[in-house]
Order: sequence, then C-alpha cells, then structure tokens
Amino acid sequence: MYLPTASVPMSFFSDLSGQLYQSFVKDDRYLYIVTGLGNTLLITVLAVILGVILGTIVSLVKVAHSNDPSRFRILNGICTLYLTVIRGTPVLVQLMIMYYIILNGTIINDITTAVLAFGINSGAYVAEVIRSGIMSVDRGQMEAGRSLGLSRRTTMTKIILPQALKNVLPAIGNEFIALLKETSVAGYIGIQDLTKGGDIIRSITYQAFTPLLTTAAVYLVIVIGLSALLTRLERRLRRSDYR
Repeated sequence: MYLPTASVPMSFFSDLSGQLYQSFVKDDRYLYIVTGLGNTLLITVLAVILGVILGTIVSLVKVAHSNDPSRFRILNGICTLYLTVIRGTPVLVQLMIMYYIILNGTIINDITTAVLAFGINSGAYVAEVIRSGIMSVDRGQMEAGRSLGLSRRTTMTKIILPQALKNVLPAIGNEFIALLKETSVAGYIGIQDLTKGGDIIRSITYQAFTPLLTTAAVYLVIVIGLSALLTRLERRLRRSDYR
C-alpha cells in the first residue's frame, strides 16, 4: 500500500515527541540531567582551582631549580616524578586508583574523590603551561627586580608571575574546557554526572537517541559558551598590551 510522503516526517516527529516525553517528562526524568549537570560543573570548577594551585607550585619549583640547580633538588625530583606519572597514565585509571586504592575505606565522598583525581591530573598540565609562561617573560625582569632591592622570591611573585599568568590565561581556559569533557568518566566511580544522567535515562527507557544526544548537546552548549568567553578574554588581553 502506498503511503504519502508527508506521513514520513509526521511519523518521525510523533516518535520524537514520544521519546522526549518518555525520556524527560515522565516521572520528572529530566532531573537526572539537571543533577548530573550540577555535579559536572561542581567537579570541574573545584578541580580547576586545585589544578591551578598545584600547577603553580610545581612550576615555581621547576623554574627555581632550573635557574639554580642547587635549590629544591628533592622537591624538583618529586615534581618531575609527579609530571611523568600523571601525564603518562590515563585520567580514568587515575580516577579509579584514587577511588579504589588510595581513598578506599575513608569517609571522603565520591565528589571529593573526583575533584582530587581530576585536580591532580589537571595540575600536571597547568604546571607546564605556567612554566612556559614564566620562561616567556624576559630574563631582564628578574634582573630589574633584583636591582631595585627586591628578593628573588618577591620579584618572582610580584613581577614575573603576574606577567606569566596573563600570558597563559587562554591556555588555562582551554584546560578548563578539556577538563569539563574529561569529567564524563566520573560515572565509573558511581557519580551521577551529566553523562551518567543521560545513561540512566537510556537504561530506564531503552531509548538511546534522545537522552544521549541531549547530553552531547548540553556539553556542546557549555563548551561553545566557554569558548566565546575565552575569545573575549583574549581580545581584552591583546588590547591591554597596547595601552
């Protein structure tokens, strides 16, 4: 029997509306996405803060040791080992080691475990970003600070580090975006993040199309928004260079 072509799109939209109802409206299943999004953003923001702090400390130790090999030998060795291990192993494996081995049996909750795992992982990459920013600052800045009577530490923290952070802010912003997507593996330790929320809906409704594409769309919207903010920040930094 011949069916009019108009019935094809009508059938598609009818099926889509039914899937949307089953996936999000029925039993308030949209809350899985909302709760997951909140957990994803919380883990990402806290992990970035931890990563920036840890990365800054590591980069300062590495730079100080490179300028004077007699300083911070033990700390430099620890930092080198940290960078080698963290950058040489997958973030998912690090997350599972943190959950099942390091923090197993402790009172630390899953969210805090994820923040620690992702923050430590991010710190290794941020450290190299900040170290490259410090190295990009003209060496005459250190000499100028010392000639003004400032100590090496004061010159680094008051003169060189602010310039370095300004230079690497866009790169740190990109690390924030990358970390946001990396948190999609948090469900492996039982955290209901955004990806896990979509997968829970899929397991309830046995429909993958709507919940998984919606999850991908939410990630995409967030990344596009962050990329737009990052672009505006870069433009402001470029304008301030000419003032």
